[in-house]
Amino acid sequence: MNEELAIRISHLDKVYKLYKKPMDRLKESLGLSGKKRLSKDHYALRDVGFEVKKGETVGIIGTNGSGKSTILKIITGVLSPTAGEVEINGRISALLELGAGFNQEFTGIENIYLNGTMIGFSKAEIDAKLQDILDFADIGDFVYQKTKTYSSGMFVRLAFAVAINIDPEILIVDEALSVGDVFFQNKCYHKFEEFKAQGKTILFVSHDLSSIAKYCDRVILLEKGKKLGEGGTKEMIDMYKKVLVNQLGNSRMEVDHKKDETSDDDSIKPADASLWKSRMNLNPGADIYGSGLCEMTDFCVIDNSGKITNTLIKGDTFTVRIKVDFYDHISEPIIAVSFKNRMGVEITGTNTMFEKLSTGERQKGDELIVTFTQQMNLQGGEYLISLGCTGYRDGNFTVYHRMYDIFSLQVISSKDTVGYYDMDSEVEIVERTVE
Repeated sequence: MNEELAIRISHLDKVYKLYKKPMDRLKESLGLSGKKRLSKDHYALRDVGFEVKKGETVGIIGTNGSGKSTILKIITGVLSPTAGEVEINGRISALLELGAGFNQEFTGIENIYLNGTMIGFSKAEIDAKLQDILDFADIGDFVYQKTKTYSSGMFVRLAFAVAINIDPEILIVDEALSVGDVFFQNKCYHKFEEFKAQGKTILFVSHDLSSIAKYCDRVILLEKGKKLGEGGTKEMIDMYKKVLVNQLGNSRMEVDHKKDETSDDDSIKPADASLWKSRMNLNPGADIYGSGLCEMTDFCVIDNSGKITNTLIKGDTFTVRIKVDFYDHISEPIIAVSFKNRMGVEITGTNTMFEKLSTGERQKGDELIVTFTQQMNLQGGEYLISLGCTGYRDGNFTVYHRMYDIFSLQVISSKDTVGYYDMDSEVEIVERTVE
């Protein structure tokens, strides 16, 4: 293998046998099935290949079941491939299933030495790293207790500290940078940045696209066990956004912003669906109710390239678009959109009344399209979106149609500040020399 490479994967396959019932597995293993095959092949990975150069940070992204974790387990030797070659040039430390090699009857100290030995370090090498591991884990005297007495938080802190402080040449990370509380997570990310600065090779799997965008030099996109693409971070994230809503390879899914937003639906041209919302990932458990006098029959989020999506880049302009059909006369309906965080805390929102926009007198059979266009200044993360159509009828506040948490939006950010949103500050530094 080329000495400039840390990892080389060639024509990698991983096949599992699937059986309709457990008895079929037993019959086939005992040779009682005759010539009839009772299983079918499931390819977790199929003909996957890529190279990682020394010093690179490469991200692997894809939907659930795309083969991301499988490929990392093969690289680290946890799984054996069905076919293909894996070549490694350097000592690996893996943040996969944290603590998987821990013995519950051993103390924390004993498990540190056990894990270090399994990775290939001598006792002297582990002795030299022991204090760094203890400082990083920060679990106090619990390190001298059996790990079966640990809370789940202490357990993963120690496991992470062991893996991250062993000083590997290649670091393999699978969704492991969000363990523990916010302060420990901050330490994890600082250590990750330290690895990058030292020129270590990092292979990084995460659903957190903000972290992928921030840390990775290149990205590999997997889908259903196959490699869909490999390239620059933005290019692959854009491709992944299309995969999430089944739009990959479909060029007829863009919104023409140059057209009047209240014009006919021909400004959106789906290839296989007539509704905008059909191209978004919706919440099947959303709380939906109302009087039925009108209905928000369609809606979507449109990014700055004109695509319907559930994923936005921080700093980009985007539009929330809502279509309302009226089944009765309604005076000045109020159309609203709001954002909540994962804990359900309302972060921001607006409506046509706040924006001092008149929606007029709507009659039965009317259709209204309302768009909210703004810059995405929320921090990287996932947000829940609610839509509403309310108003006053006979002097009483009335909910005509409301959809709580109808879909989520993921914001991808390469720079987050404090709090929920970014003030987008312009910072200037003036240097003065004191003589």
